[in-house]
Amino acid sequence: MPHAMQIRQTGGPEVLNWTAVDVGEPASSQVLQGYAVTHPNVTVTTAAALEGLKFPEKLDLFWISRNYHDLHDEFMGPVDTAAFNKAVYSALKPGGVYVILDHSAALGAPANVTETLHRIESSTVRREVEAAGFKFDSESSILANPADPRTAKVFDQTIRGHTDQFILRFRKPK
Repeated sequence: MPHAMQIRQTGGPEVLNWTAVDVGEPASSQVLQGYAVTHPNVTVTTAAALEGLKFPEKLDLFWISRNYHDLHDEFMGPVDTAAFNKAVYSALKPGGVYVILDHSAALGAPANVTETLHRIESSTVRREVEAAGFKFDSESSILANPADPRTAKVFDQTIRGHTDQFILRFRKPK
């Protein structure tokens, strides 16, 4: 079942308390819009990747979860990742945080692994994001799974829900 995150409390980019929320099958924009009706601090936007990065005010946090790799894929355009990361940079306040959670690709995997296995190397993400001006802040291995050989598509039933994943945190300089 698809999940989203409900942010319960923020105290700027340093404090983030959240809860996983089941949003039903499928996780359509309509389902999420319904959730947003009862949560006034939630906004759901459906737009092309770069068009969706236009906000009425600067953000403390931009979080992309399990689909940064899709920016490289044909069905997304593919998206100009340099322009995407620069747009995220522009959307954040000075000191703002950019978090990327995604499925790990094997070291040295070919570039098309984003299309074939829906994975990406964390080093690729880091290189692309830092090129936009972000400073690498930290990473978490809380979702790492060393038992994942990183050779199966993330939707494969043998690994689905148990993929090796990374979380990278970047900061826009003040």
